[in-house]
Amino acid sequence: QVQVVESGGGLVQAGGSLRLSCAASGSIFSINDMGWYRQAPGKQRELVARITSGGTTNYSDSVKGRFTISRNNAKNTVYLQMNSLKPEDTAVYYCNARYISYAINSWGQGTQVTVSS
Repeated sequence: QVQVVESGGGLVQAGGSLRLSCAASGSIFSINDMGWYRQAPGKQRELVARITSGGTTNYSDSVKGRFTISRNNAKNTVYLQMNSLKPEDTAVYYCNARYISYAINSWGQGTQVTVSS
């Protein structure tokens, strides 16, 4: 099994920056990719960014050019650097790990990001 734990959320003014961290533990060798999703009140959970075990990244159109996903393999940690934050980025952000040939998902508990205007 794989477990993931997020940290780093908070309150920031529009135009500011935050960095989220996601630490993975357990069967690390079986992880295929990790990503960040977010869910705003009354909306469905949506993909923000993903990074594969080989380092390939992809982003939602709404965050391209503002957010950067990266990983530190030595620390089994994935980061989401969020710059130029907008009020519409306000949501609970969830870390996700897919493993064993993408068959299993592990989710973190979520961390709140609030961007004030």
